[in-house]
Amino acid sequence: MAVKSKEPLTGKELLAKVKDNDSLTKRELAKECGYYTVGKEGQTRVNLAEFYDALLVAKGIQLEPQKSADGRGREASYTLTVHKNGQIVIGGAYTQEMGLKTGDEFKIKLGYKHIHLVKLDAEGNEDQS
Repeated sequence: MAVKSKEPLTGKELLAKVKDNDSLTKRELAKECGYYTVGKEGQTRVNLAEFYDALLVAKGIQLEPQKSADGRGREASYTLTVHKNGQIVIGGAYTQEMGLKTGDEFKIKLGYKHIHLVKLDAEGNEDQS
């Protein structure tokens, strides 16, 4: 069983430690900041992925979308597939995120290898909002 030696640094403490120790290698720096485990036989394993993730969080960079609060359902992937009948279905997650409602109308503009949907207002004009 691997044992963590000390609690890894996070946030401002992590950023300060990295700044103060810029002469160390990546592995040494990660270990110095507490991102390592010690195995049964005393071997040290540096957790670079955890270290880099903590650095990104400390700098306010989020690479993965937030999970839904209730933990149910699938996350929107922003990729679609053309069905056998030639149709493309845009799922409810996307329309909900855009605040679309039943009956909203769109104009389809075809481009070279892309489709652009333009929302129409109540009078059938392109929505300027």
